[in-house]
This record gives sequence, structure tokens and C-alpha cells, in this order.
Amino acid sequence: MGLLIVGSVALDTIETPYDKIDNALGGSTTYISVASSYFTDPVDIIGVVGDDFDEAHIKMLKRHNIGMDGLQIIKGGKTFRWGGRYHENFNVRDTLFTDLNVFETFDPKIPENLRNAEYVVLGNIHPALQMNVLDQMNDPEFIVCDTMNLWIDISKNELLEVIKRVDILIINDSEAQMLSGEPNIIKAAKMIQDMGPEYLIIKKGEHGALLFGDDNIFSAPAFPMFNVFDPTGAGDTFAGGFAGYLHKKKDLSFESMKQAVIYGSTLASFCVEKFSTKGIEDLPKEKIYERFTAFRDLSRFEDGQL
Repeated sequence: MGLLIVGSVALDTIETPYDKIDNALGGSTTYISVASSYFTDPVDIIGVVGDDFDEAHIKMLKRHNIGMDGLQIIKGGKTFRWGGRYHENFNVRDTLFTDLNVFETFDPKIPENLRNAEYVVLGNIHPALQMNVLDQMNDPEFIVCDTMNLWIDISKNELLEVIKRVDILIINDSEAQMLSGEPNIIKAAKMIQDMGPEYLIIKKGEHGALLFGDDNIFSAPAFPMFNVFDPTGAGDTFAGGFAGYLHKKKDLSFESMKQAVIYGSTLASFCVEKFSTKGIEDLPKEKIYERFTAFRDLSRFEDGQL
């Protein structure tokens, strides 16, 4: 069986110093599934939208061979909508509005034919929903989980129960400090791994990411970008590239995970170059590999013996 992705599907209004776009395709499920589709097949999604969801978006997802059996379309309902405005340095973002709409009562139902998925990616949704998904699955081989500061703040106990059941947790540096209560990232990582996940990725935005596991640490750089157009979805795109590559390789060694981190970062670098999913919709695989090798060369050097 394939890769199952559960999370949000949204329509975004985004303002950046460069431009503004309304009703842009967004949501964690969307970015994760499109990114992962470059590496593996089948990819299936679980989500909910209203009947205001444009058919063009569904066609784009199907073009990426993303299975839609788990996408609920609520007649008369409105799709989850989010609006945000980025500041000049893109590290500061104001939320303009959040309209949950049909997502407010989202109850993920896993079709029987998808319950044997080998890999599961839990997008950034309430921990109770993540647990609901895991309870419906038939012992997946590898579970990737994303979360955010909101759930750490208001649903920490539920989140801790989810974390016990996942293989890898993906969070950013401030979330790692918040979850562990430890300002030192290395110590925080050890504390979080003790909570359950065998592996941990701590994202550091423009400074790359750290992978922890097997008593090892891998530090991945961020790709140097001359222009960041829209960082929305970059983290979810990273998770999709990471999980998709691992599912393709069928290899969960630390070395394979290092490669997956770089592929995740590669897809994320394409994502930020355009609004919404446009930067990752029609990428030639040769272009992905070309940037992957450029990533690799960023930190490659010859031995320097004293």
C-alpha cells in the first residue's frame, strides 16, 4: 500500500511585499501530497472542502496521481479559508482572518481500502484528530507527524499521546523549545525523543534543519534563495518531499533520512518561489535532482588534515 496524508485543505488569501492573491490553493494536505507525488505512487489524501472548491484544484491534484477517495466535499458548505500578510523579511506574518467553515467539524474517515497504508503523514491538525486517524489505521510501518505552537499551548496532553505513537516528529526550533521547556535545542531534542518518536526533525527556517536519530545528528543547510516570493506551505512541502522520498526508497536508515531531508528542503525551495502551490505543480524531475545536487555541494568539502 501507499502513502496516506491527513490534514487541511484550504483557500488562502496571501499578501506579500511583492503581490497579493485571493482564493489560492493551500492547506497542509495539499502541499504535502503534491510534494510527495514526485517520488512515489500511490499518494492518497484525507480532507474536507466545501462545494466552493474549484474543480481546477481537483484536476491539478489528480494530475499528480493523488487519490481523492478520502476527500469529503460538503454540499452547501464553504472551504476552510485563511488570510495572512507577510512583512519585508518574511519571518513576521500577520494572520488577517481564519474561517474554519467545514473544517470546524472535520471528522476524518479513512476508507477501508486506505487503512493498510504503509506510511502515514499527519499534517498540522488538532491532536485529537491525529489520534482518531491512527486509531483507524492497520499498523502502518512509518508515521510522520507535524504540529504547531497552538496545539502545544492548548492541547499538550493530547499531543503527547500522539507523539508516543509516531516514528518521527517535525517541528520548528521555537516549538521544540516550547514542547520541551528547554532553551538548548540539542537538549530539547533529546527530551522530545524520550517522549516517544525515534526520530526528530527541527526546522530552523532560513537556517536549515536538524535531523536527530540513531544517536546521530545531521545538519542540513537551507538553499540560498535570491528571492522568496511566498513562504506559505514551505514546511508542509518539506514534509511531503521527506516522506515521499522515504516511501520510494523503502529504506528507513539514518543515511536515507539524511537524503530525504535534503529532498524535502529542495521541494520547499521551489515552493517559496511562487504563490500557493504554483512553484511545485509542474517540476521536471531533472530540475529537482539538479537542485538536490546543488544542495549536496553546499556542504561538501575535502578532508583537511592538520
